[in-house]
This record gives sequence, structure tokens and C-alpha cells, in this order.
Amino acid sequence: MSVVSSESIEVDTSVRLWTVEEYYHMAEVGILGPDERVELIAGEIYQKMSPQGTPHYTTITRTERMLRQGLGTRVLLRIQAPVHLNDYSEPEPDIAVVYPDPMDYIEHHPYPDDILLLIEVADKTLKRDCQLKAKEYASAGIKDYWVLDVNNRQLYLFREPGQEGYSSQVILSENEEVSPLEFPELKFVVRDLLAPMISQ
Repeated sequence: MSVVSSESIEVDTSVRLWTVEEYYHMAEVGILGPDERVELIAGEIYQKMSPQGTPHYTTITRTERMLRQGLGTRVLLRIQAPVHLNDYSEPEPDIAVVYPDPMDYIEHHPYPDDILLLIEVADKTLKRDCQLKAKEYASAGIKDYWVLDVNNRQLYLFREPGQEGYSSQVILSENEEVSPLEFPELKFVVRDLLAPMISQ
């Protein structure tokens, strides 16, 4: 087996990246249907997995409930709603904890400076969430990013963002505690955020 040097790999620069403005125009003219579950990440359109009726959605429900109980009206919780990272990325994280807005963000989706914590719940999307999305969130300066891995019952904790990604990446087991970076007084046991295990 030969090893291919990264220096010998040519990067394909012919990929056509889409802007947020073009992405919305596609929806307006019917290229993207109203029922399509898609999101724009780094200029590319990705299909979203449907989580209804799965441990994915149960984990969202439990995590949202615990955040709401702990944070109340100090924050606004947005569920599977867009955040505007830049002109080429408007993903829809499963949970976005953002500063309250008097108009509830009617003029624009939350920008990176509005975001306190982003959470993705992964069953079939772990690689995308921990690699592609993590890099986009880091380059946008999102300081606190969690990925709840429902299959392996653990939490990926990403902090210290930079243009190349997060320099701090920790995996917590279901028995460990986690606190939001902006609200260290809150402590959650990872298993309480995840969908409960069903006895066979």
C-alpha cells in the first residue's frame, strides 16, 4: 500500500458555493420545496435527517426542558431554527441558546455575537456535526458547542474556537457533568440530557 502525500493532492476549486441570499432565492422560486429539510453549511446545501419519533427528538426535548428550567427568561431557546454565521453558512442547530431579543429576531436570525451555546443531537450525523459543523462554528467564533451522541451515550464538548477549528475537544461519558460556559453555576449530568435507554 502506498501513502499519498497531501502535497500531491490537487484541490478542486471548481465547486460552486451558494450564498445565503441565493439559498433563500431557491426556496422562493421553488427549487427547494417547502417541505425539504435542508441547511446551508460552508456554501453547500445538506439534507437533514428527520428526527421525529426517535431518540434524537427525545434528546432535544429533554435538553430543552433542562435548559429552560435552569435559565428561564435569561436566554431565548431556538429549536431547529437557523443561525446566521456568515454569507455562506446558515445552519439549523438542534438547540441554539441565544441572548433575548425584544423582537424575537424578526429582522435577522441570530448572529455569532448573539449565540451563547449551540447543541447538535447526533444519531446518524455524528461525523458531520463533529467535523464539518464544528469547523464552521469555530471559525464563526462560537465559544461553546456541544454534540450529544445518542448512540454511544456521550457528549462531545468543543471550546476555544479558531479559524481552523476548536483547540479544546473533550468527550464526556453519560455519568459526567457539564455546565454551559456562560452559566457555570448550572450543572447537568449527561445522561439526563439524553433519551432514556429502553429495556429490552
